[in-house]
Amino acid sequence: MATAGKVIKCRAAVAWEPDQPVVIEEIEVAPPQASEVRIKIVATSVCHSDLYHLLQSMPKDGFPTVLGHEGAGIVESVGSGVTEFQPGDKVIPLFLCQCKECRFCKSPRTNQCERAWTRVRQEIMAGVESRFTCKGKRVHQFMGTSTFSEYTVINQIAVTKIDPAAPLDKVCLLGCGICTGYGAAVNTAKVEPGSTCAVFGLGAVGLAAVMGCKAAGAKRIIAIDINPDKAEKAKVLGATDFVNPKDHSKPIQEVIAGMTNGGVDFSLECVGNVEVMLSALESSMEAWGVSVIVGWTDMYDISIRPRHLICGRTWKGSMFGGFKGKDGVAEMVKAYLEKKVRLDEFITHNMTLDHINDAIELMKNCKCIRAVMTVSPQ
Repeated sequence: MATAGKVIKCRAAVAWEPDQPVVIEEIEVAPPQASEVRIKIVATSVCHSDLYHLLQSMPKDGFPTVLGHEGAGIVESVGSGVTEFQPGDKVIPLFLCQCKECRFCKSPRTNQCERAWTRVRQEIMAGVESRFTCKGKRVHQFMGTSTFSEYTVINQIAVTKIDPAAPLDKVCLLGCGICTGYGAAVNTAKVEPGSTCAVFGLGAVGLAAVMGCKAAGAKRIIAIDINPDKAEKAKVLGATDFVNPKDHSKPIQEVIAGMTNGGVDFSLECVGNVEVMLSALESSMEAWGVSVIVGWTDMYDISIRPRHLICGRTWKGSMFGGFKGKDGVAEMVKAYLEKKVRLDEFITHNMTLDHINDAIELMKNCKCIRAVMTVSPQ
């Protein structure tokens, strides 16, 4: 392509400082270096992790940054040594890479990759390297991806090639939220046919967890949220019951225990709130229940009484739904194309990158499941 090997000037949503509106700026995107891929982002969506960085954790060294990690696009050019990708390929960036060479990637026990801990600075949720500059300043690449930009540069181990038939404005959701929730049920909890499940929190991750529980054959799926507007969407995706904790005078774990003769077989916390994590754990059957922490937070400690585990409960965590990045996302794209996984039902708003602050406000005020933004024309 005519732009290969050259700096590209393009538009991006830059978060200059925490807890402030992002600004559409012209940024410079350097050419890909060895083992890197430059991608034209076609579509992206706002995930709560973007808001967590911008409005909650607000690490002082984590700005300026270009947020976004749930996107899809087309390869514009590749750096030296890249053989897996070529210009024109449809791809999804990955915040959790898969090098396929380290002991973690080679192990079926985890979806972690050792290089994920060296290429991204976890304390500021940004890549160690950045190919972005704006107004003479280096700009972080959020989670090593930064999909709120018309172009981005990512190491090839954090990109997966997808079916060319995939609609990018739908499958962009598989870059984080849908895989995280669905996989937490299927891969991490390993929900069993005929089981009972409880899903706490009905954002995109929680609704995807509901969908995963149904796909795994759960008999009863109790969806829990303080927003009654989420009830119908949850039932469309497979929930059999909806419970609003505000409708009850006793703790929600007691309500769930009463509904299920002692507790559910599997519970999934999809909020990122330590109090809800405890409620989810205690809502699972004391003798054999499995409870999975899915929602992200790194701001608070959590403690429990040992008896909550001694009798037989299992407490687990799930990162990106247990999917190995390259392999798992490509498989989920295929599942969507085969109508085995739903995505359209999660999209409540469509807009352009110019309306990024509107999309952030919708997410902040729980007025959307996913707002998908068109970033560049295909």
